[in-house]
Amino acid sequence: MADAVFRSGYVTLVGRPNVGKSSLINALLREKVAAVSSCPQTTRSAVRCVLTTDEYQIVLVDTPGIHKPRHALGEFMMKEASEAVGMVDVICFVVDAGMGPDRILEEPLDYLAGGRIPVILVPNKIDRVRNMGAFWKSLALLQDRVKPVSVVPVSAMNGANLDVLKSEMARLLPEGELIYPDDVLMDTTERFLAEEIIREKILRLTEKEVPHSTAVVVEEFKNPEEHPEMTGIEIRAVIIVERPGQKGILIGENGSMIKAVRSAAKAEMKRRFGYPVSLELWVKVKPGWRKSMIEIERAGYRRR
Repeated sequence: MADAVFRSGYVTLVGRPNVGKSSLINALLREKVAAVSSCPQTTRSAVRCVLTTDEYQIVLVDTPGIHKPRHALGEFMMKEASEAVGMVDVICFVVDAGMGPDRILEEPLDYLAGGRIPVILVPNKIDRVRNMGAFWKSLALLQDRVKPVSVVPVSAMNGANLDVLKSEMARLLPEGELIYPDDVLMDTTERFLAEEIIREKILRLTEKEVPHSTAVVVEEFKNPEEHPEMTGIEIRAVIIVERPGQKGILIGENGSMIKAVRSAAKAEMKRRFGYPVSLELWVKVKPGWRKSMIEIERAGYRRR
């Protein structure tokens, strides 16, 4: 950077579902910290991830994809996204680089804080663009509407222009001290992280069969830090679905699906937490849980 001062602050990523915000955060940190799947609306809560160098500290706030809420859970997600935008120093407006000019008017510009906060326009997935003429036309139309301070086309998949994006975010941050210790990667609890890992495995393994009717609640989490006599982590979690048929899909024939979810989740938890993991999973049916704020809070979706 041109100056020698240290910069720190908050940057939120906003945009439609499935434009790759969580994948982009993982790529920027070079570590998987956010849940990712091919299903839209994988992210449900605003999650803070921390990128620290000798020159800056960027607190990246991953938000749920902006969509029209159809139930209480959707309203919770949009409130998370809206509040995240109002409390940051920089907004990265992430769009799909393959978006055609006809979709420009559909972009959710209301979440850009009315020009009060500098916006970086970030077209993601440029590695998938085949018609560059249509891409530049779409980009020009969007620039005219958003009035960003800069435009940085990137690819979370192959890493294109990620260093440019980091530098641009840091340039726009105020001078300041460290917000988090320099070894912190994610501002959340291990319990929350375990819930997100399990939910991601469900989304990946069941694809569209059991999409967003699922919540995961870790009811018990014991680790060697709190229990020195233990040599590994013990987790007991409940998977909540809305219909008996979804429960059947999650369990699978002879328990095959729930075994696959458990195996995949245990492998990632061991890598993340650094200990062997004992994981018990139970599936519970709660009809219409996404429509009830009481049930949503019981499912763990509340201000942290």
